[in-house]
Amino acid sequence: MRKKKTAGIFMSLMLAAGVMAGCNSSSTSSSNGGESDKGGTIKIGANLELSGGVASYGQSIKEGIDLALEEINKDGIDGKKIELVPFDNKSEAPEAISGATKLISQDKVVAIIGSATSGNTKAQIEIAQSNKIPLLTPSGTAEDVTFKDGKLNDYVFRTCFIDPFQGTVAANFAFKDLKAKTAAIILDSASDYSKGLAASFKETFTKQGGKIVKEEAFVAKDTDFRAQLTNIKGAHPDFVYVPAYYEEVGLIIKQGRELGIDVTMMGGEGWDSPKLVELAGKDALNNTFITNSYSPADNDPKVQEFVKAFKAKYKDKTPDAFNALGYDSAYFIADAIKRAGSSDSTKIQKALAETNGLELVTGKLKLDKNHNPIKSAVILEFKDGEQTFKSKVDPE
Repeated sequence: MRKKKTAGIFMSLMLAAGVMAGCNSSSTSSSNGGESDKGGTIKIGANLELSGGVASYGQSIKEGIDLALEEINKDGIDGKKIELVPFDNKSEAPEAISGATKLISQDKVVAIIGSATSGNTKAQIEIAQSNKIPLLTPSGTAEDVTFKDGKLNDYVFRTCFIDPFQGTVAANFAFKDLKAKTAAIILDSASDYSKGLAASFKETFTKQGGKIVKEEAFVAKDTDFRAQLTNIKGAHPDFVYVPAYYEEVGLIIKQGRELGIDVTMMGGEGWDSPKLVELAGKDALNNTFITNSYSPADNDPKVQEFVKAFKAKYKDKTPDAFNALGYDSAYFIADAIKRAGSSDSTKIQKALAETNGLELVTGKLKLDKNHNPIKSAVILEFKDGEQTFKSKVDPE
C-alpha cells in the first residue's frame, strides 16, 4: 500500500510539473479563457471529494453548484452559459493534484471550485498559481490556504470563514455561554483543519481564564477511540472540543457517551453531514453544538429562497452548509466573470479580489487583504438528531 501511494504521488507531481512548465510556453491563462468561450460556454472546474472519506462534503458542494448554475444559465453571462467540469479527487491530495492538472491542461477551465477540505485545496495551489487560474475553495478553512509565510497566494480564494475565527467563536461560547471552566480537546493529528481549530480554541479559551485539562489525538480512519476518551473522562472536563470530520466524530461521540462522558461536546462545520447522525445516534448527539456558515432555519429571505429552491430540485431535502457554500461559490465566480466582462482568468482573478458586498446565502461577502471573507458564523445545537439554530456571531 505504501509503495502504491508513493507511486501515485510521484505520478501526480510529474503531471503537475508538466502543467507548470506549460506556463512558459505559448499556453497562457488567456488562451484557456478563449478556448472555453467556443460554443458559447465558459468552463469552470470542480475538483471535489465525490467519493472517499469525506465524500459527503464534496457531494453536497456539487449539489449546490448545480442548482446555482441552473439559475445562472437561465440568462447566462453576456450570452454565454457556464459549463461545469467535475473531477472526483476521491478525498485524497494526490488525486486533487491530478484533478487540477487535468482541468487546466486538458479541459481548459478558467477557474476551479474546490476542494472541500483544506489539505486537498492546498495540494492544488502551486498548480493554480503557476498557471494563473483562480482556485476557490468553498470550505477550506485553514488560514494558510490563501496566505502563507508572509506571502499572499493571489490566485486562491475562499467562500468560508477561517479556522481562527471559528475556533474563537467555539471557545467564547464554551466559556461565556456554557460557563465551562475546564475543557478537553481530541483532534486529528494529521489534519491541518483539525489542528488549526484546536489551536485557536485553546488560545482563546485559556485567555478567557479557562484551563485545558487534557489533549488527545487520533489519525483519520481510526475507529476505536476508547483509550483517548477514557483519558479524557479521567480528567473530568466541563466541555470537550472535537474539531474533526464527521466519520471519526460520529464514533467519538457514540463511544464517549457509552463511556459515560455526558458533558457538552462541540466542533466545527466538519461535523455537518447526515452520516453523523447515523454514526453517533440521535440520543448521543444531544448536548452537542457546532459552529457553521449558515442555518436553514435562518429567517433571512435570501436563505429561505435558497432552501425553497433546493428542496424543489432535490426532493424536499434540507440543504446543509456545504450545499449553501457550493451554491455561493458558483455565484461568487459568476459575479466575478460578469464584472470582469471576460472569461480571461487573470481578469476573473482581479474581479474576485475586488469583491465587496456581494449578497450570498451564507452572508454578505467582503474579502480582506488575504482573500478571506469577513462574515458571520452561526452556532447550531443538535436536538434529537436535528440541527437547531442557537445564535449568530458577527466578526469583531
